Amino acid sequence: MGNIADFFRHRKEDFQDYLGGGVLPKMISGVVAVYLIFAVFLGIWWSSEPDLFNVADRAASIAKENSNQEAVGVATTSTLIAVAETLLEKPGGYVTNDLFPPGVWLDNITSWEMGVLVQLRDLARIFRKDLSRSQSQSNEDRDLIKADPQFHFDNSSWAIPATESEYRRGIKAMYRYLYRLSDEQQPDAQFYARADNLRSWLSEVESRLGGLSRRLSESVGRPQLDMGLAGDATAVQSTSGEGPQERKTPWLKVDNVFYEARGSAWALVHILRAVEIDFATVLKDKNALVSLQQIRLELEATQDSLWSPMVLNGGGFGMLANHSLTMSSYISRASAAIIDLRNLLAQG
Repeated sequence: MGNIADFFRHRKEDFQDYLGGGVLPKMISGVVAVYLIFAVFLGIWWSSEPDLFNVADRAASIAKENSNQEAVGVATTSTLIAVAETLLEKPGGYVTNDLFPPGVWLDNITSWEMGVLVQLRDLARIFRKDLSRSQSQSNEDRDLIKADPQFHFDNSSWAIPATESEYRRGIKAMYRYLYRLSDEQQPDAQFYARADNLRSWLSEVESRLGGLSRRLSESVGRPQLDMGLAGDATAVQSTSGEGPQERKTPWLKVDNVFYEARGSAWALVHILRAVEIDFATVLKDKNALVSLQQIRLELEATQDSLWSPMVLNGGGFGMLANHSLTMSSYISRASAAIIDLRNLLAQG
């Protein structure tokens, strides 16, 4: 028994010497340092934005199992699916709900994801309430009823359930709708490429782009008047305005707004390309195809490479560039072109 006691006593002394000599803390510090350095380089890769993809090719790839790939609505439905899948499968996957480095550090790509998600949600909602219904009192599509709320799930939930799992359920529901849409034996799934439906979606886009343009222009401070009652002498509001105010985006939030706008424009470019396919007859009939193409061109310009290592926030006529104002210019022109397009679609 004495030998056993001596053995454990010596082992205890060795372990204490190991700790006392600082070997274990140094090993832990080294591992942490290596992890953080690795996380920095991994974060740079994860922060890269996906390139624009070919909508027609992607739609054909997604719909290849269907017997009728030329059915109206296949391009737009496939594009919604492709945008959602890219959001989840890009380098690093979906990072908004990450709790550990490098994902928890990456505010720019998470803002980009938010911009994409907003357009994804708006389109899924329009699918459910307009594009798949012949009139206001017709039934909603059973798969779109499931897909719409899935994409509106909390974008930062990391477990039980995770955001990714809920979005994938929405994608699966859209796949089911797509398969039925192109199946002549299942006429209950429809996509109505009508001018009023297109105008309904464009109204949502116009509102989103208008808000983004204002937030981008506030990077340098912007005087703001209360315009809530303009144009209607009988209108009232809950509380009176406080007069002119200067609105300015906090310095640390300027890049977040920029990348949110960039993500939103990235999603819209693809959706507009798909709309050009599915609504070709309507656009030609209204002589509005070139108007839609101009909107797409303005938004494609927002995807040019940013050569600066950071989003610069110079004054309007200062020495340094202001990337937010440049982005706002493209967004504003696209928003104005959407107004013109909606007016063209409203004409008989």
